[in-house]
Amino acid sequence: MAKKYQFDVLIIGSGAAGLMSAVQLSSSTSIAVIAKDKILEGSSYYAQGGISAVLDPEDNFDSHIEDTVNTGFNLGNEKSIRYMVEQAPQAIKDLESTGVQFSHINNSYDLTTEGGHSSKRVAHVADKTGQSIQVNLLAKVRQKNNIELFEEYVAVDLVVKDKNCYGAYVFDKNSKEVVTFSSNKTILATGGASKSYLYTSNPDTSTGDGIAMAYRAGCEISNMEFTQFHPTCLFHPHAKSFLISETLRGEGAKLLLPDGQEFMHKYDDRLELAPRDIVARAIDNEMKVNGYDCVYLDFSFKDKEWIKSRFPTITQRCKELGIDISKEALPVVPAAHYTCGGVNTNIDAQSSITNLYAVGEVAHTGVHGANRMASNSLLECVVFAKSCANHINGSEFENSQTKIEKWDDSRVAPSKEKVVIAHLWHEIRLIMWNFVGIVRSNNRLNSAYLKIQQINKEVDEYYRIYTVTEDLIELRNLAQTSKIIVESALSRKESRGLHYNQDYPNKMSKIQNTVMTKS
Repeated sequence: MAKKYQFDVLIIGSGAAGLMSAVQLSSSTSIAVIAKDKILEGSSYYAQGGISAVLDPEDNFDSHIEDTVNTGFNLGNEKSIRYMVEQAPQAIKDLESTGVQFSHINNSYDLTTEGGHSSKRVAHVADKTGQSIQVNLLAKVRQKNNIELFEEYVAVDLVVKDKNCYGAYVFDKNSKEVVTFSSNKTILATGGASKSYLYTSNPDTSTGDGIAMAYRAGCEISNMEFTQFHPTCLFHPHAKSFLISETLRGEGAKLLLPDGQEFMHKYDDRLELAPRDIVARAIDNEMKVNGYDCVYLDFSFKDKEWIKSRFPTITQRCKELGIDISKEALPVVPAAHYTCGGVNTNIDAQSSITNLYAVGEVAHTGVHGANRMASNSLLECVVFAKSCANHINGSEFENSQTKIEKWDDSRVAPSKEKVVIAHLWHEIRLIMWNFVGIVRSNNRLNSAYLKIQQINKEVDEYYRIYTVTEDLIELRNLAQTSKIIVESALSRKESRGLHYNQDYPNKMSKIQNTVMTKS
C-alpha cells in the first residue's frame, strides 16, 4: 500500500533555495525536503561564479539596483530588486554562519566583476561557490531533528482544491509507487527549465517540474520567453554541460574567432563584459555567419599558478580533457542556462495559490526582468528563501488537513512503448533549440507552437493510459513548460533582453510582463 506522509511544510527541491528555506524555518515546524535525485544534484551545486552583494565601501545599493534594472532592460520590478539588493550583505553573513568561507585577500573579500556590474561586488569561494553553499547548507539541515530528507522522489502534481494547496503526489523512484505528502505549506524550489533545449549548462534535473505543476494547478506564470543562454559552455564531445564561468571574462579572458581575431568590439563597447544576452548573440552570430562550430576563450596570458588557484575546478576538468587553459584557448558555445520567468510571486515568495510558495529559479520575483545579471541568481535564492521562511514562521497553521484522495492508478498499465518517451524528449529539445533559441522569428515560433502543441497532446494521451515513471513525469513537465515558453514568446511583439525576434527588432514603449494561466 502506498505511503502517506504529513508535514507542516513540504519543500520540493534541494538546491540553495530549498535548503536555505529549510534552515530558516522554525525548529518547531516539521519539514520534508524532497530531491528528485541525490540531495546535492542540481544547478546550485554547479554554480561556479559567485553571489553579488555590496561589500566594498566604494560601492552602493543604488549602483547595484541600477545595474540590475539596466541589465534586465527595465522590465524588472524595482521594489523586489531593491529588497534583494539591500538584503544582500546580510545574505552573505547568513551563508557564513552556515560555514561558507568566501575567498579573501588579506582581510577583505576577494570581490570580482562580471557582466553587467559596474563595480566589483561578486563574492566567491574560488570557482566553486555553489558547491560550498550547498554542502554547508546541507550540513546545517542534517543537524536539525525537525527536517526529514527524501532522496530520489519526483513530484508528480500538486494537490490543490479551491485555490488552496494541500501538498503533492510524489513518485518514489525506488519503490516505483506514487506516495502522498500532505502539508500545511508547500514550497516549490525545483529550479528552471533549461533542459527544454538541446544544449544546456544545466544538469538533467532542470526539466521545469515546478513551473509545469504550478501551471496545471492554476498559478500565474510570468515571462517564460526570457531564457538566458550562457555565452560560454565548453565545446567538447566528452564535456556534457560543463560551464566556463563568466568570471574568467571578468578577470580579463578574451573571446576569439578560430583564426585568433577578437570580435566583441563589433557588438558592444563593454566587450567581453557586456551582459550575457549581448555576448551570447554575438557568439551565435559569428558561428552562423562564418559556419564555425565554436569560438574560443583565451586566458593563457595569465599566470599559470594564479589560474590554478583562482579557478581550480575549471583547471582540473579541462586538464582531464587534455586542455591546459594556461597555454591554450578554450572552445566554447552558448547554451541554455537560466530561466528568468517562472511562478509569479511576491516578496514573501507567495504564489497566486494559497499556501503555495516558490523560491529560486522556479519563481518569478521580478528581480531579473528581461535578462538576469550575473551572480544575482544565488543571491535571489538566499534572500527570498529567507523571506519565504519568515512569512511561514509568522503564519498560522491549520489544525486539520483536507483529506487528500489516494493516488488512483487502477486504470493504467505498464508501458511497452518507452521508445516513444525517448523520441518525444529529443524532439522537444531539438524544436526548442532550432526554433525558439537565441534569435527568433514569427515563422519559426509559429512552427514550433504547432509541433509542441501536438507533442503535448501525445504526451497527455500516453500519461492517461500508462503507469507513471520518472521519464514520463519529466517528459510531461518538459512538454508543458516548452509550450508555455513558445506561447509567451509569441505574445511579446518586441525584442527585449533575452527575447530577440527578427520580425519585431525594436522595444515597445509600453513595458509589461507576459502572464500565462491555464485556461
